[in-house]
Amino acid sequence: MRKWLIDHRGKQSQETIAKKVCISRGAYANIELGKRNPSVQVAKRIADELGFDWTIFFENECVDTKRRSNTA
Repeated sequence: MRKWLIDHRGKQSQETIAKKVCISRGAYANIELGKRNPSVQVAKRIADELGFDWTIFFENECVDTKRRSNTA
């Protein structure tokens, strides 16, 4: 979940933001949930609408996981 995106949306509905950036509410919801990444164009439109740097969508894409070593 992208809590930071929900925080930026504030009291506006997902539907309102989706309409403003020309995507479906479902697509926007999936972006908020982290189930979908926006295209660069959509990321820029969302960022412009909500007032943040669009590149944040593409930072920390990889989740760091530590490999457990098998010690015997």
